[in-house]
Amino acid sequence: MVEKIAYRISATVLLVAALAIVALLAMGLTRADAGSSAAQEQAVAANSAVAPPVEDIAAVEPIADNTDDIIDKLPLSDTFVVKRILQIDEPFVHGYYKWDDEGVPDGELVVTVDLKAESISVFRAGYEIGAAVITFGDSEKPTPTGVFPISQKDADHVSNIYGSPMPYMLRLTNDGVAIHASDVKWGWGTRGCIGVPLEFARRLFEQAKLGDRVIVTNGKMLGMGDAIL
Repeated sequence: MVEKIAYRISATVLLVAALAIVALLAMGLTRADAGSSAAQEQAVAANSAVAPPVEDIAAVEPIADNTDDIIDKLPLSDTFVVKRILQIDEPFVHGYYKWDDEGVPDGELVVTVDLKAESISVFRAGYEIGAAVITFGDSEKPTPTGVFPISQKDADHVSNIYGSPMPYMLRLTNDGVAIHASDVKWGWGTRGCIGVPLEFARRLFEQAKLGDRVIVTNGKMLGMGDAIL
């Protein structure tokens, strides 16, 4: 009899202990789920605070990987495409120029200068209509590179710094850098200006307008179909 009672007591104790363990496990899981849900809610809230909704991100234009892509996305007024390069069969030497605008349509005028090639090109509507060998700045006053709008035109300009004539002057900078007619000879330099043959300067002066862009580079070569800022 005693053994039966002891057995029943032991069984009851074991049952109570098992129920207690099950209850503890259930409470633990509930808390874990609650903690997990709270953590997820906190993470979502944090992410929402620092990032826009997914649809807003998808609407943002991706950044181009290279300059060509950027140029392609610019308005047409900010770029032009080379549609013709002048055929030059003669030696391209100092004092030489070529001009041919016959049959070329009206359009935006852009002037490019390559200091490394010592040359200037005039494009209208993407067609090269003029090219010449140039003189440019010396070591004391180098010609700056960049994009410069023509800010002044003066056919009979005289330098107020050096007192020298600058026929058909097209001003590029406020400190005196300009395109103008000059005696273009090998080995000669300027005080930052771009010197071109007299007749070339006259023709360019006739067609250029205030605001037209002059792009000065040091080694930028253009070919058919190329676009340039």
